[in-house]
Amino acid sequence: MATSVSRESGQSKRKLLDRVRDAIRFKHYSLRTEQAYVDWIKRFILFHGKRHPEAMGAEEVRTFLSDLAANQNVAASTQNQAFSALLFLYRDVLKQDLPWIDNIERAKRPAKVPVVLTPEEVRAIISKLHGTSRLMAQLLYGCGLRVMECVRLRVKDIDFGYLQITVRDAKGGRDRITMLPVSLVEPLRRQIEKRRLIHEEDLAAGHGKVYLPGAFVKKNPGAARELGWQYLFASRNRSSDPRDKSGSAKESRHHIAETLLQRAVKLRCAMLGLTSRRAATRFAILSRRICSKMDTTSEPCRNC
Repeated sequence: MATSVSRESGQSKRKLLDRVRDAIRFKHYSLRTEQAYVDWIKRFILFHGKRHPEAMGAEEVRTFLSDLAANQNVAASTQNQAFSALLFLYRDVLKQDLPWIDNIERAKRPAKVPVVLTPEEVRAIISKLHGTSRLMAQLLYGCGLRVMECVRLRVKDIDFGYLQITVRDAKGGRDRITMLPVSLVEPLRRQIEKRRLIHEEDLAAGHGKVYLPGAFVKKNPGAARELGWQYLFASRNRSSDPRDKSGSAKESRHHIAETLLQRAVKLRCAMLGLTSRRAATRFAILSRRICSKMDTTSEPCRNC
């Protein structure tokens, strides 16, 4: 009994945002979700003059969400994300019953018709891209990958024997397998060779570690330095684990920022006059039916 009481008192002495991070990581939410929730909770506290959330309730939550919509003109999805962050705070961190939560309405998201590029438009955009941006765009279009799924690919996830790519920890925390077009085999081999040379330079400099999911680093500590676990599209500079607050040395290469591809595609869309159709974000919609048409000289992949 004394042990449980001491644990509860120790938990209550921890800073609120640290408790939020602990609860998020316990539920295995993504790093992006953690960053977003912590930011919304900070904004909620500052909005009400740094009052502690335990001293606030339905009226303060409603006032904060109303201000987002009325004065800051945020989208309905943004307002709902803020609501979800506060719901997580009260329900999972502060352990409070929320009988008042049903009286707070969520913002309704209007229905939108998606914009889909034609195969000719996609070929035109890809033809204007070069280097890493071109290969990433081809993977999005030819393999049906989301942007973050593409930038988080690791070397071991590419299977040339079965012409397939394994997408790890995708949306919803699920894994899946997608096809690999024949026309991308050689570009991917060159990218892996380029990545191998960079990794060897990092190892020679005493670095070369990479972030490993979950507790795998304890099961296999040496895996962090293996080529297979390295990100296929790595950043130019070494960095530290964004979740490590101990100030450890910057000895790993994180994956490339997704904004690199987004900016490149947006620029090429502007050159082709496609910006009015929001074309910069629409690559993967048609991929499962026309991946073999990316390059008219290549033979169709086995999935087609």
